[in-house]
Amino acid sequence: MSKENIERQIVYFDSPGKAHTPACLRIARGAIEQYGYKHLIVASTTGETGVAFSEAFKGGDTRVIVVTHSYGFREANAIEISPESVEVIRQNGATLYTGTMITHSLETALSTKSGGMYPAMIVAQALRRFGEGPKVCCEMVMMAADAGLVPEGGEVVVVAGTGRGADTVMVVRAAASKRFLDLKVLEILAKPRG
Repeated sequence: MSKENIERQIVYFDSPGKAHTPACLRIARGAIEQYGYKHLIVASTTGETGVAFSEAFKGGDTRVIVVTHSYGFREANAIEISPESVEVIRQNGATLYTGTMITHSLETALSTKSGGMYPAMIVAQALRRFGEGPKVCCEMVMMAADAGLVPEGGEVVVVAGTGRGADTVMVVRAAASKRFLDLKVLEILAKPRG
């Protein structure tokens, strides 16, 4: 990435939601084509978004990493992504990563049982001031770095959404969760205003 000043367009959607997935795909593709990013991380709960992005970047130079909710996120012993989506994502050459959300599972269990707010939950709530998508983007970058799927210190394009689909695109300097304070949101390319 050049050290010169960068001028980019930011897209603000009038509302959150999956209707913005095609626009987020175009925005991510534009950033990758223009600046040569080598890693794209995409949130996908049911697999629909993961399939769309893995198909769009199939055979390219960009490593696509689709991050899912963990087993048990909604109910015990179950995962939300469909087996069909898993197969298509893998056939498209993308990496599928299923792991524990950095700011969610353990502290949610403690908070539900004993009340109160814990540090990771405070971080999650602070990140939500920018929106659900930006919070998820930051979490996924740390998850991918923790798994060795993206290099720490590298700039990655990250796509997430509010509920289902995609409505947020960011460029983030990756850091493992142990070095959360080194994670840097470099650019917000798209997000909902509301």
